[in-house]
Amino acid sequence: MTRYAHQTLSDKLQAVPKLLLLLMTAISVFGFFMMFSAAGGNMSPWASRQIFRFLFFFILMIVIAITDIKIWLRYSYVFYLAGLVMLVGVEVVGSTVMGAQRWLRIGAFSIQPSEIMKLAMIFALARYFNGLPGQEVEHNLPLLPALGIIGIPVGLIAHQPDLGTAMILLMVGVIIFFAAGVQIWKFIAVGATGLAFLPLVWLNLYDYQKERIHTFLNPEEDPLGSGYNVLQSIIAIGSGGFSGKGFMRGSQSQLSFLPEKQTDFIFTMVNEEFGFLGGVFALLLFLGITLYGIYLASKVNSQFGRLLGAGIIGMLFLHVFINAGMVMGLLPIVGVPFPLVSYGGTIMGVTMLGLGFLMNVYIHRNSTLDNYRGF
Repeated sequence: MTRYAHQTLSDKLQAVPKLLLLLMTAISVFGFFMMFSAAGGNMSPWASRQIFRFLFFFILMIVIAITDIKIWLRYSYVFYLAGLVMLVGVEVVGSTVMGAQRWLRIGAFSIQPSEIMKLAMIFALARYFNGLPGQEVEHNLPLLPALGIIGIPVGLIAHQPDLGTAMILLMVGVIIFFAAGVQIWKFIAVGATGLAFLPLVWLNLYDYQKERIHTFLNPEEDPLGSGYNVLQSIIAIGSGGFSGKGFMRGSQSQLSFLPEKQTDFIFTMVNEEFGFLGGVFALLLFLGITLYGIYLASKVNSQFGRLLGAGIIGMLFLHVFINAGMVMGLLPIVGVPFPLVSYGGTIMGVTMLGLGFLMNVYIHRNSTLDNYRGF
């Protein structure tokens, strides 16, 4: 009988990592204030909806955290297949917004399956490597199904087109391969092969994607067109200085020079209104989540739990890294939101449910899991 078998509901609730709850709540509340500011001092339309979503997903997060981890292991592939079906559904009946077909409408709600697939792929890879004997990781053939688990959704998402999300899935897959013990020389070989195919990739990019790269390299070339977003973002961040212009006093954001201020460019607003100190504060909160998440995942005995934790932490870290880099002009604009701060139901749901699964693997860290390989 495992130690997990003795855990009562009360034991599980007490084992919920309180510091993780504190950090994610703190950054979410910070996001509510930014929504309030983005709406010119109104709770509507963004802050009130964001608070409702937070409360709804908070309950789900706790339910996920205390649910038997064996259930999540058992249904990992089902979760992944459901994500694939939704991605195919986007291709067939998806809604097109701003030139990209990324959303599915279900009644009054719109969901973005590519965001859900981030978690679904992590589940499928964690389960696959959980069932793979350690020595087989050193061979090439057993890695092919895992590459397929990554490649299929990456291809579908890139076709939408959503290159930013496709790249995040690819990099999260690399993190899980690394955490599973795949030898370093294989990453180097695959990376070198990828570089050799860059000219072919460039030829197959959409025109707007090539334009984004041109804009990234030289945003001043078209300051009122393709370079407008990043230039306004850099101006806003620079004008914030060390301590910022003050809450609701950011001219670039309050006068609507800053595009998509409540979503992709929310970190720009943070820097304009609270300056360098505000930006560092937001990044430190997420650094705390990242480092504490790594600590929690390192305490888990099962391969499934460790890889699930590593994938979720990697996914959140990449979101923050790419969002902060793109609004500062250090990376191309790819439409990646800042988790828990940017407005949006799907990204908030994926982030909070992901944290729920991270709590789950820690709470059940001493559980003994089956290594079955079948569906």
